[in-house]
Amino acid sequence: MKGLIFDIKRFAVQDGPGIRTTVFFKGCPLNCWWCHNPESRSINPETVISRHRLDQQDFETTEIVGKNMTIEEVMQIIDKEAVFFDESGGGVTLSGGEPMLQADFALALLNACKTKGYHTALDTCGYVNQHVLGRAAHLADLILYDLKHYDTEKHKRFTGHGNELILENLAFLIKLKKPVRVRIPVIPGINNGEEDMVSFSKLLKQMHFEGHVDLLPFHNMADKKYERLILENKFKGLKNMKKSDLLSEKKYFEEQGFKVKIGG
Repeated sequence: MKGLIFDIKRFAVQDGPGIRTTVFFKGCPLNCWWCHNPESRSINPETVISRHRLDQQDFETTEIVGKNMTIEEVMQIIDKEAVFFDESGGGVTLSGGEPMLQADFALALLNACKTKGYHTALDTCGYVNQHVLGRAAHLADLILYDLKHYDTEKHKRFTGHGNELILENLAFLIKLKKPVRVRIPVIPGINNGEEDMVSFSKLLKQMHFEGHVDLLPFHNMADKKYERLILENKFKGLKNMKKSDLLSEKKYFEEQGFKVKIGG
């Protein structure tokens, strides 16, 4: 069995507790305007040509984004980081893209990590088959659940799909009493207004959500990726948000009774 992986990041500190190794799966059912991993969208390997200039000479380099790997190959990389998991309370995070698009491989990798005693987290957009999500939730110690917009029409406009399935799956996980952190990417002009925060809070209360909320400030670090992949960047030139930009939003959520963190 092999999975299509486009990156494995060591010493990650934004993808769950402690120091983690994050395995990035290629392929995503959504097409978010602000995606900071645009190379994750396609379910197939891609050839990327980068153009450089050095000593007044132009040259090109070619890179294949996406590598088919076995469970054993991924675990060999993960096992090398185990000492950092123990010392920091960290572990392994499956991210992407959307790991559940390669469900069999993702479940097998979660099981392999569980066998080794590694803490595991699944980072999901929620637009996935509920049965498969339930199997993953049984294996994972933590679910990092993206909630991009509360309004289905706006969600469809900015991601390509409505949010009905995503909300159904979030309610499903809450009823299962699985550890879930809701992660809201805060995007200027999309979902960062006072009305937006009120609506997110109301939605989570209706679901009786009692976990943590992570407010993820927009950043433009993917600008170069869009250029290399020759993809339209709808937020090109938009300034990064700072953590201080979300202090009022954090305070509001805390006043509503939620545990809140700015950043992952």
